[in-house]
Amino acid sequence: MSQAVSYSVQDKIGVISVNNPPVNALAQRVREGILKSIQAAQRDDSEAVILACEGRTFIAGADITEFNKPPKEPGLPEVLSALENSSKPVIAAIHGTALGGGFEVALACHYRCAVASAKVGLPEVKLGLLPGAGGTQRLPRIAGVKAALDIITSGNPVPAGKAHDMGLVNEIIEGDLLEGARRYARDLVDSGAPLKRIRDVVIDPDTIEPGFFEQARKRVNARARGQIAPDRIVSCLEAAVSLPIDQALERERELFRELVTSPESAAMRHIFFAERQAAKIKGLPRETSQRDISQAAIIGGGTMGGGIAMCFANAGIPVILLEVSDEALDRGMKIIRKNYGITVKRGKLGEEDVKQRMGLITGTTDYADIAHADIVIEAVFENLELKKEIFAKLDQTCKPGAILATNTSYQDVDAIAAATGRPEDVLGTHFFSPANVMRLLEVVRGEKTADDALATAMRIGKRIGKVCALSGVCYGFIGNRMLTGYGREAQLLLLEGCTPQQVDSTLEQFGMAMGPVAMGDLAGLDVGYKARQSRGTTGDDPRPYAISTRLVESGRHGQKTGAGYYRYDSETRRRIPDPEVEAMIREEAEKFGIARREISAQEIIARCLYPLVNEGAKILEEGIAQRASDVDVVYVFGYAFPVAKGGPMFYADRVGLKRVYEQILEFQRQHGETNWRPANLLKELAESGGSFAEWDRRQA
Repeated sequence: MSQAVSYSVQDKIGVISVNNPPVNALAQRVREGILKSIQAAQRDDSEAVILACEGRTFIAGADITEFNKPPKEPGLPEVLSALENSSKPVIAAIHGTALGGGFEVALACHYRCAVASAKVGLPEVKLGLLPGAGGTQRLPRIAGVKAALDIITSGNPVPAGKAHDMGLVNEIIEGDLLEGARRYARDLVDSGAPLKRIRDVVIDPDTIEPGFFEQARKRVNARARGQIAPDRIVSCLEAAVSLPIDQALERERELFRELVTSPESAAMRHIFFAERQAAKIKGLPRETSQRDISQAAIIGGGTMGGGIAMCFANAGIPVILLEVSDEALDRGMKIIRKNYGITVKRGKLGEEDVKQRMGLITGTTDYADIAHADIVIEAVFENLELKKEIFAKLDQTCKPGAILATNTSYQDVDAIAAATGRPEDVLGTHFFSPANVMRLLEVVRGEKTADDALATAMRIGKRIGKVCALSGVCYGFIGNRMLTGYGREAQLLLLEGCTPQQVDSTLEQFGMAMGPVAMGDLAGLDVGYKARQSRGTTGDDPRPYAISTRLVESGRHGQKTGAGYYRYDSETRRRIPDPEVEAMIREEAEKFGIARREISAQEIIARCLYPLVNEGAKILEEGIAQRASDVDVVYVFGYAFPVAKGGPMFYADRVGLKRVYEQILEFQRQHGETNWRPANLLKELAESGGSFAEWDRRQA
């Protein structure tokens, strides 16, 4: 019927087969092929029709490259209408994943069967969208409004077994899917099963609790962080209850069209593609060999080391945890068990799963026990001399070809590699805390890191569930280097007139998960204090450190001591503004001769975010990051930059680089050259009317 769809009839059962690798996306040729096939089935001697897919998955979603382009006929609603109005039973046979438009196709069929390993779902919200082909209307009609709300606003897939219990899947198939689907279709025909059109189901408004949609809207908006799609999804579900199906479908399309042209969805689609692009290493031949990783070892069983060990165990990779003493090792293993216990309490793992994963983690205090590890990750505290000492020992202990990685936030990977006789095997792996939760992994390429070691690190990062971004060697790599200006300006804004809650609330309303002042309290003010002491700050501007230094020296280290910039409720950890801190800030401002003033939300955002953009541009100039979109990936996945803003570089493109550059020049006039020297790349792009997105395309 098309290059991507075939149709055949055997024993009076028609089979529409989709073959559009890699994920059978609903491109125009697929839609056309399905439509022509179901139309042909109405004219032949088939008694039922199966819709199945070749390859590794059912239809896994729409072809998002078609978004914001002129529509191509036939549209998906036309295809779904043809399936739904077929005079013969249509059965979706699902394997792999039926997601987004793929699940909407399945919902338009009269019946759905699936293998036990399959998953179904509507993840459009993760792209700033809503299901636009009846998903918000058909799903609540069979799963109920509350379940539909949870599925659509979370975007998370539902396993076939649970989907069967919810009525989303009618039959679980054991063995060969197509053969099982044929048997199921024959049973339906022989029993005279009705054509079950989900659109014909009417939701009784009396089954919806008063105020349900109002409360739902409050809940989704509270966690949306600048996203508008969750609110519109609630509106669609409300329409499913209150409007006739055709009017409700039109309301869904109207809201979908609003979202697909929204800046929020554009930002989220940018991150979707940027995440995949970040995994590709420029200049690395496609045929680069990779090293086998079947055994890992972690040096250091603290919070970070234990979290990294969990990542490997979760991926089914045996891991050895090495500590300096039995006491330290026992403490580390207890932390891991406690973390798994939390996951069990949240219902995300069963006790048997934990037992299996803990069985993959063994402890030792003897370096000889890690001699055969394929990858060793050092995760001790940030002391360069200690790390060099450990790597010299690893050089003598580990087998040839083992990857030696340092988990560091800012140390010199090349200096660490120089402590070994095999710098080609050494690289950085900057995990984010807690390592078993945070998705970002900065893989740091040293000057002499071998291509196969680098390719292996990127692959193993993906295997253990991380979003990987490549960085060169510099202080702080991509993320922490950029963060310096963000934190500096937040502190200076306090001295110039802001309260801690004003800075935090402004950036949280922008979409940050937590403002910079509260984040300092969470991380521990003493951490930065000790880091400054260890590296010395002679010659630095003392103003950005003045308040935090005074807080630490008065015993206020942040949440862990119950007080930092805020006081914290001992039960709820709720932050409480503290007049004592505000008085301290005024005293420090007076000491530096700073006249305090009213500061707008607009200035707070520019002062805190534009240093990210400017430093990001310098990082690109120096080749530390491969792409501007990689910088966005680092900030979205590692620093909770709002995905609906697309990362700092994408955000700057939306604002306009000319406007960003001119504002930085204005801040330079107001606050001096030291902190506000514009990056050459930013200047060049601003003056030429360019963008970071265009720069990425030129560099590809």
